[in-house]
Amino acid sequence: MSPAVHGDERLAARLGELLGPRHPAAGAAVVSPRGTVLAAQGAGPGGDFEIGSVSKGVTGLLYADALARGEVAPETTLGELLPLGNAPAANVTLRSLSTHRSGLPRLPASARPWRRTLALWRHGTNPYGETLTHLLHQARGVPLGKPRPRYSNLGFALLGHALARAAGTTYAQLLQHRLATPLGLDCLYAPATAARLRPGALPGRSRGGRPRQPWTGEGLGPAGGIRASLADMARLTAALLDGSAAGVGALDPVAPFGAGARIGAAWITVEIDGRPVTWHNGGTGGFRSWLGLDRARGTGLVVLSATAAPVDRQGFALLAEYSGGNGDGGNGRGGR
Repeated sequence: MSPAVHGDERLAARLGELLGPRHPAAGAAVVSPRGTVLAAQGAGPGGDFEIGSVSKGVTGLLYADALARGEVAPETTLGELLPLGNAPAANVTLRSLSTHRSGLPRLPASARPWRRTLALWRHGTNPYGETLTHLLHQARGVPLGKPRPRYSNLGFALLGHALARAAGTTYAQLLQHRLATPLGLDCLYAPATAARLRPGALPGRSRGGRPRQPWTGEGLGPAGGIRASLADMARLTAALLDGSAAGVGALDPVAPFGAGARIGAAWITVEIDGRPVTWHNGGTGGFRSWLGLDRARGTGLVVLSATAAPVDRQGFALLAEYSGGNGDGGNGRGGR
């Protein structure tokens, strides 16, 4: 039996063609000058998904907003905001974190990422879950590499918590006060534990359809721990396009990031068929996400899936179709 379809019939049909049977619970939203259309299969527009590393894009917005408020400066260091002592990470600037140039590794070695990944593959367990205290303990023992472009989950986790400290709050509350509440995003949140999931939280599955534990954790939040509904991601996309979201300056590229790409505060910009597309993707043990913007044409697109099979190519293709382009755009660089 085919999964139930909700929303715009044309978008639903196209989404089904592009995603195929590997994504039984998925949705897409298109925001354009003509309005907003949503379509979902196997999930209503209110069910919330893990958005993975699109969380970094959200943290980038909070960083740009904190700069505008004067709470931090680009050269503010982590050690000025977080109790890192004399650790090398204390000298890292917020600017370098926001563009993945801090020299911090993707993950701290003390977190034993390979062992956790193996447990994820075998048993579907959450490889994250650190409290902020545990994350800071890990960060104190991390050496710094060269300050070159290097995608870092650890770096963005620390950036988000540093921004929260600068504002005198927690990351989860910062997210609520500065983005979710002002934009009316009732289902955009960063749960610290599985017990704090909302009633509409969707279960995730591996590429092969095996159940996966939710990726929750206080430490993870700024780098990959946000959940959101399709409807809320559509509203966020609209706010990014019309400039009403806090910190939209994060979208503007400021440095090179891989072949043919540039990066702002987390957000990556690539040229597709001669026009810039700004985007970020995300992936967890049981979910995939993609958000892209053709800012010149006022069009944005979100794809969310409760299956851990990639959706980047499909996101680029749909954005090209709805913004009047032709290419699939799947040659940018990003990370999960």
